[in-house]
Amino acid sequence: MDTPDDNAAWPYPVTYGDEVEVEADVLILGGGASGCSAALAAARAGARVVVLDKGATRYSGAAGSGFDHWMDCPSNPASTVDPEHYTRMPIDDYKGGYGNYISTYITARDSYDVLLELEQLGMQIRDVNDEFVGAPFRDEQTKLLYAYDYTTRNCLRVWGTGLKPALFNALRRNRVQVLERTMATALLTENGTVGSRVIGCTAVNVRTGAFLVCKAKAVVMCMATPERLWIFSSELTGLVGRDGPPTNAGNGHAMAFRAGAEFARMESSTHEEWGGATGIGTVMFGSGSNFASWYPCSIVDANGKEVPWLGKGGQPLETVAERTNPRPEDGFFHLVLGPEEGQAPSIPQLIPDLQERIEQGEYTLPLYANLPGMPAADRRAIFGLMIGQEGHTWTVYRQLTQAGFDPDKDQLQVYERGNAPLGWRRLRYGAMTHDWTLKTTLDGLWAAGQQVFDGIGVAQACSTGRWAGTHAAEFASDIAHAPIVRSQVDAEKARVYGPVMRDDGVSWKELSGGIAKVMQEYCGDRKNETLMRIGLRYLEELKEAEATTLCARNPHELMRAIEALDILTCCEMIMHASLARQASCSWLFFERLDFPDDDPAAWHKWVTIRLEGDRVVAGDLALDYAGDLERNYARHNRTSVEA
Repeated sequence: MDTPDDNAAWPYPVTYGDEVEVEADVLILGGGASGCSAALAAARAGARVVVLDKGATRYSGAAGSGFDHWMDCPSNPASTVDPEHYTRMPIDDYKGGYGNYISTYITARDSYDVLLELEQLGMQIRDVNDEFVGAPFRDEQTKLLYAYDYTTRNCLRVWGTGLKPALFNALRRNRVQVLERTMATALLTENGTVGSRVIGCTAVNVRTGAFLVCKAKAVVMCMATPERLWIFSSELTGLVGRDGPPTNAGNGHAMAFRAGAEFARMESSTHEEWGGATGIGTVMFGSGSNFASWYPCSIVDANGKEVPWLGKGGQPLETVAERTNPRPEDGFFHLVLGPEEGQAPSIPQLIPDLQERIEQGEYTLPLYANLPGMPAADRRAIFGLMIGQEGHTWTVYRQLTQAGFDPDKDQLQVYERGNAPLGWRRLRYGAMTHDWTLKTTLDGLWAAGQQVFDGIGVAQACSTGRWAGTHAAEFASDIAHAPIVRSQVDAEKARVYGPVMRDDGVSWKELSGGIAKVMQEYCGDRKNETLMRIGLRYLEELKEAEATTLCARNPHELMRAIEALDILTCCEMIMHASLARQASCSWLFFERLDFPDDDPAAWHKWVTIRLEGDRVVAGDLALDYAGDLERNYARHNRTSVEA
């Protein structure tokens, strides 16, 4: 295939059309926390493993820049919460049953063992330098640090910037083949038909443009939920997302949907007030906050007036001890958002009418996090360990520190409440349905991390990755490779290379902007059938018109072009799922004007969608289809593999 003239300045050799064949027992798509964990588990189970990663695996994925909390860990020795109660109480009480009992319970049971494995691999999980000796959140015997709930101790503070390097080095020691800068584009299926067994994938190298055909006995999808569906702001701060990296474009969702996998919770999206996601605000958690790790910190207004914290029952929480230790009648603190936007009923929160009180003049903007007013140990844990380890916020920590910010003397401005610059929408944890092995509805295809519906958090990603990788390896040991259908490969190859064969047309940025505009106008906070039917028609028109003129000048732009096409598919999925749920559901942050009843009994279930031929088919699934948690966990547990 000829190389366009404008690729002459591209710093890598461009080899469009060249084809590379790869073969594995277990193929892992995505090299983030879940992907590396799945690959390591499959390799330890004796499988020949290949990982495809669109980025650089040592630091790729949502956890690549770090994290500070190891959540969902009631199995640690200091916890007083039973794993089943830990699983069921938040889902039943604060999610209305709309949660993933299987993946949450697997994480609750396995996450401490996974954390100990990570420590063996080189990640720091303890206060080994005794920086926090005597702190109320430190266990002096184990040197483990706890967050949120200092009494029941179900969430740990860790040094998460060491996670990905530790996992990456472990993959190398276990001789896992890692193909970096390699973007999976489509799943290959037996006989080339939608809905049949998954037998591999196609991919493209995002530096050379070379095409890969990957043959596998089992595939584990470990990519992320899509970002930038409603907001696209490339010229301000790059491709922005609240938690994830700019590569989170829903590639896995789109690939699996086109192959016939079943999805749930795709209608669930929220309007959030974290301005950093829009490109004009600040990095979440990096500024003063009233969420998560910041509970021990008092929030004050511009005049120094303190904003009250409230507990689960609306009682005032006037001290740090009250904000970090639940009352016996409250059970335990759990970081889970409730049905009211921005509220987390199980954990401390600021007064719910703060915005109204600001408008009435009771509090004066801006608001500040009163770091100097905190106990010293909690202050160091927030402005140091947390901000220094949590995702994007380490850059904020470095810049503030270099600029002379002193947490012992200075307050930090709060952006998330009361004066948030702009809200945005994001898909809330819609992904593939699965069984207790984390196998999807397609034979040969497993899911982990954010490819599991309702999947969130690094502990969940690593735990489900280990679980799925182990089961995929077991499946692969008993089955032979299926032949690749050449016509399926050729069709995908033609689709992938379409943008580089055109000299004139729209750019990926133009297409992405158009998609976001459709979603803003026709799939916003409030929906009805008329709006969504128009939205679907406009998405179809974008697919049949502008998308067919998509241009890319080099392999990097080709990657962005394919991402835009996958984002378009994800938006269609959201529209179809939203049409299928003919009822409002505050638990899912879902409002239909034409069906205003909130979560009626007939609709208290998962609404599912899948592709059958060229038709989207809606179905349903019982919320608690997991059954007996302890019994099914024991039946399917294969993760006690020796390191």
